[in-house]
Amino acid sequence: MPNRRLLVCGVIASLLYVGIDWLAALRYPGYHSFTAQVVSELMASGAPTERLVDPLFLLYNTLVLAFAVGVWRSDRRKRSRITAASLAAFAAIGFLGPTVLEMNVRGSGESTSDLLHIVLTGALVVLVLATVVAGASLRGRAFRLYSYATVLLIIASGILTSFLIRGIGTGEPTPWVGLSERINIGLFLLWSTVLALSLLQAPRPLEAHPGPPGLRRPLPAR
Repeated sequence: MPNRRLLVCGVIASLLYVGIDWLAALRYPGYHSFTAQVVSELMASGAPTERLVDPLFLLYNTLVLAFAVGVWRSDRRKRSRITAASLAAFAAIGFLGPTVLEMNVRGSGESTSDLLHIVLTGALVVLVLATVVAGASLRGRAFRLYSYATVLLIIASGILTSFLIRGIGTGEPTPWVGLSERINIGLFLLWSTVLALSLLQAPRPLEAHPGPPGLRRPLPAR
């Protein structure tokens, strides 16, 4: 039962992320639309929603870390351990996003903070890809094909986002960057949810103890 709760954390984490994005955007007076602005702007240094979303994103990463422990404990195969380790690294590095490596608000000019935040985002994308590739074989053939399709779509949307995001530092319009980034994020959130639910539905391993002495069967006589 404790491990099932850890796996449920993967589902809760994905739902929490969507909720943060939706709630914070509504409370950000200058936030134009989900299609034109990125999620990182909600936690940017000096943003009106910074104090609201920072602790929520820390909670998100805590839930992902708990989910990683659940994946580690659900299967002793090497690929499962690699998946869990990648998830844990993703969560650990993610703690830096809303704390020490925040970007500046749009139009404030490009700075070292913005560059470091971009490097952080790139590292997170690499860990996401490593997690999905490693976890592709944890379930059946359908999940493996779904995982590989997810990898291809994440790469495509990530490349598109990298081109569209260039105008944020200078304050130039970025009409589609928010959409491409949210597709990228949503693909991983959906994959994590599917993995968590499939592991929750997997049959439990049999207990390794022989049972009470009175219920043990005697050895056959030779």
